[in-house]
Amino acid sequence: MHFSPLVDRIAGRGSAAWSIHAEARHRQEQGEDIIFLTVGDPDQEPPELAIEATVAALRAHRTGYAAIVGYPALREAIASRVARRSGRPCTADNVAVVPGAQGGVYSVIQCLAGPGDEVLVGEPIYATYEGVIGASGAQMVTFPLRPERGFRPDLDALAGAITPKTRVIWINSPHNPTGAVFTRAEIERIAALCREHDLWLVSDEVYEDLAFARPHTGAWSLPGMAERTAIVSSLSKSHALPAFRLGWVVGPPELIRHLANLLLSMTYGSPAFIQDGALAALRHELPEVAALHEDYRRRAAILSELLTKAPGCRSIPPEGGMFVLLDVRGTGLSAMEFARRLLDSERVAILPCDGFGPSAAGHLRIALSAPDERLRDAANRILRFTRGLNQRALHAATA
Repeated sequence: MHFSPLVDRIAGRGSAAWSIHAEARHRQEQGEDIIFLTVGDPDQEPPELAIEATVAALRAHRTGYAAIVGYPALREAIASRVARRSGRPCTADNVAVVPGAQGGVYSVIQCLAGPGDEVLVGEPIYATYEGVIGASGAQMVTFPLRPERGFRPDLDALAGAITPKTRVIWINSPHNPTGAVFTRAEIERIAALCREHDLWLVSDEVYEDLAFARPHTGAWSLPGMAERTAIVSSLSKSHALPAFRLGWVVGPPELIRHLANLLLSMTYGSPAFIQDGALAALRHELPEVAALHEDYRRRAAILSELLTKAPGCRSIPPEGGMFVLLDVRGTGLSAMEFARRLLDSERVAILPCDGFGPSAAGHLRIALSAPDERLRDAANRILRFTRGLNQRALHAATA
């Protein structure tokens, strides 16, 4: 049977990264005890206030169709949050509610770029970005995040990559998978490039509440950028609510109107009872959000420290987010081979980063999505595995 060319464009290189996750999930379903550290799926309990509000909405039969871009009260709560954090005006007209941050970035790129256009993205990239850009018909062009500099963006390379075809610069901070938190100076220079070349800035800020090394700089806080900025965020990480699939886009009203037309064709709105739960969560600065931040900061420190003892490996402590990178090039194994052999021998599932771009080759992403003791267990299994590799290499060298 014939399929649209779209099916090839959405199958980005990052899709291969999930094969270890899929295999581990299958083996778990067969009864194996697997430590899952592949995806950023929070293990903590979400805020009780959000759950109670969602249940109450269901009991009140809030199960009909909802407003396409979100109920006004929720959009106003999101706008108030953005205005409070950024110090810049933001109203409900600047907000569209979308099905998670993933739905948000997909929808935004569909509205901003098309065939013949170029979208500039920092590499390593998050695994879905290439497919999202491909779906629009645009071309992804990468600029480097330098691993030798802690995955800081190479802004000179970014400036040199801009062409007459460039329409969007897409950033992600705190960054997935590297954990880098861009400085305000870095984001200001990126914004200046957008103004100079009349480009859109798309800022994926889903980890905005999980910055450790320095405060998060939201793109909406930058002067002179409101008319050319689209911010995407969600409740998935900050409130441990990924199954809600509740995210938002903040941008100029004209973009929100275009998103309304796209969402009318795609989702026909987010569920009313989920929006009610989100509204309850966003009306308050909840202690559970601060507790999640502390959980991930502590877990990152624990795991990074333990993995410094792994022969042939280098752990890279994150500046934010919910992942630790492990550089395994010193073991002589590819990231994929390392992950497969670790899963087979130690029942620990972590994600090879080969699909995130060339500079991530030889690295694995370890999610901090398990309690402290489970993470320590995983680290000890990784240590045992790498020490075994080291002993076998020594034996082979002396044989």
